[in-house]
Amino acid sequence: MYKIIYNKKLSSVAYEMCVEAPHVIEKCIPGQFAIVMAQEDSERIPLTIYDYDKEKGLLYLIYQVIGASTLELTYAKNYLYSVSGPLGNANEICQNPNSFKGKRIVYVAGGVGIAPVYPQVKYLKEKGFDVDVVYGARTNEMLIIRNKLQEVARKVFYVTDDGSYGTKGFVTEVLKNRIKNYDIVVAIGPVIMMKNISELTKEAGVKTIVSMNPLMVDGSGMCGACRCEVDGKSKFACTDGPEFDGHKVNFDLAMKRMNIYKEEEKEKLQEMEKRLQSQNK
Repeated sequence: MYKIIYNKKLSSVAYEMCVEAPHVIEKCIPGQFAIVMAQEDSERIPLTIYDYDKEKGLLYLIYQVIGASTLELTYAKNYLYSVSGPLGNANEICQNPNSFKGKRIVYVAGGVGIAPVYPQVKYLKEKGFDVDVVYGARTNEMLIIRNKLQEVARKVFYVTDDGSYGTKGFVTEVLKNRIKNYDIVVAIGPVIMMKNISELTKEAGVKTIVSMNPLMVDGSGMCGACRCEVDGKSKFACTDGPEFDGHKVNFDLAMKRMNIYKEEEKEKLQEMEKRLQSQNK
């Protein structure tokens, strides 16, 4: 069992959780993730290691309520049944910062994609990098952790679909107007966003890294659920990724695989809602 320090709401759909998990963060590097279980019979949920305090052994996670398992996680108050990690590979820039000195880097985050973006930008700032961020969401209310982000990024360009904060439109439009200013783009967010960013940067000849977050079960590559096609070959997001060359990912196949279990996920969510309501009456 892993003690929950807090589990708080950040927006209408996003939550931040802090949990004691010293073994997970002891050797982690930004870009890696953890798998959590709310209860013994819960599904395994992969979540980015958003932040950490190695001295206190604290792990910070941000998650979005999109299905039954993440909904169940919002009701966790005292303990998590399981926390496994660190899993996956760290961001290649954070792994080898000296190899990227002098490179002009911009991160593009969509929605809760800011969760994996923030720790990487923070880490790189500590290594002497000045990194820009383009951060988009549907509305002003969904732009989370802005103050923390502004403390570590050189510049933050905000974008909202409805124009309630920053530029109205899409992150691709903002990046397109500034693409000549950068040597490397790291895009993390919805698959369609990463696809559009990668198409833009491929045309501009700019190196692009994306972070894939497909359906994942065990986190060890054994189940095959997180299979992606990269450069015409099958890769597993949990062991080969989660980050890949954005110009080599088959995004159309990734989006098709994401929609396979939509109806089952909807039914599971409805069942979970009824169960949680019954338990908390």
